[in-house]
Amino acid sequence: MTINILGIETSCDETAAAVVQNGRHIMSNVVNSQIDIHRQFGGVVPEVASRKHVENIGLVVEQAISDSGLSYADLDAVAVTNRPGLIGALLVGLSFAKAFAYGIDKPLITVNHLYGHIYANLLEHPHMEFPAICLVVSGGHTSLLLMHSDSEYDLIGETLDDAAGEAFDKVARFLGLGYPGGPAIQKAAASGQPGRYSLPRVFLNRSDLEFSFSGLKTAVMNEWRKAQQRGEADVNDMAAEFQYALVEVLVGKTMQAAEQNNARSVIMAGGVAANSLLRELMTQRGRELGKPVYYPSLSLCTDNAAMIAAAAYPLFIQGRFAPLNANAQASL
Repeated sequence: MTINILGIETSCDETAAAVVQNGRHIMSNVVNSQIDIHRQFGGVVPEVASRKHVENIGLVVEQAISDSGLSYADLDAVAVTNRPGLIGALLVGLSFAKAFAYGIDKPLITVNHLYGHIYANLLEHPHMEFPAICLVVSGGHTSLLLMHSDSEYDLIGETLDDAAGEAFDKVARFLGLGYPGGPAIQKAAASGQPGRYSLPRVFLNRSDLEFSFSGLKTAVMNEWRKAQQRGEADVNDMAAEFQYALVEVLVGKTMQAAEQNNARSVIMAGGVAANSLLRELMTQRGRELGKPVYYPSLSLCTDNAAMIAAAAYPLFIQGRFAPLNANAQASL
């Protein structure tokens, strides 16, 4: 049996739609990014994001269906992100998905955005072994999940304050490197050397699996001002040290969780999983511990709708459909 699911994603500043067949085969994947619009503000402006979603969503969905080579009649369900995210942005996608599902007389499936990021891995690595530890790391979330299977998760650790991606954005803005912060920090760090400045590896030596990046952000600001007073401020070296300090904590905590829970695999998901140093150090540490590390290709790390359609597939099989009065939730 062939199941074609249209996925819609508008949780932040990407208007995205995709068609995925049987939860694995990407028939189309269209993303309209607003990065250039929000760059002038140094971050995402929720009201602006919502308005751009309204302008773009119809065209993006039509493009995704056209690219898939399918017709409306070939679709079996409409899946949409309804949590977590910017409430106005979520409501645009959810409202469109409700109307579209009603119009073509197909079931509606609502999807947790974080589960979508996890399923980005399953699109490309269907043979991962469980139990697995999954690090979900993005602009709004830094969490560790113990995955018993591809649909059973336990939250075992999370950030107590800033998410890793949020820390990247704030530090990049403070150092004048621009937006989005992750790519900006990575680019500057490529020309710098970690170790010239001394930044803390927050919570790395604790036995729990919690994260905290607010203190690291503050440490960057204090160290930078001292370096400026000494006439020793080098933005590339500071970016390199900050990136290394943050990544070491992510890798350390993730592998600690993998050892504590006898995980057979380690998975990374979310926009920060695109960071090259994180991929390198996580893979290296996983090799040392005999635990394979998986992460999506770059196009599936950032927000997209293919991951939403993929995450909806097991819900479709289980008949877990959403009513047309389903609502959006800004937080989990």
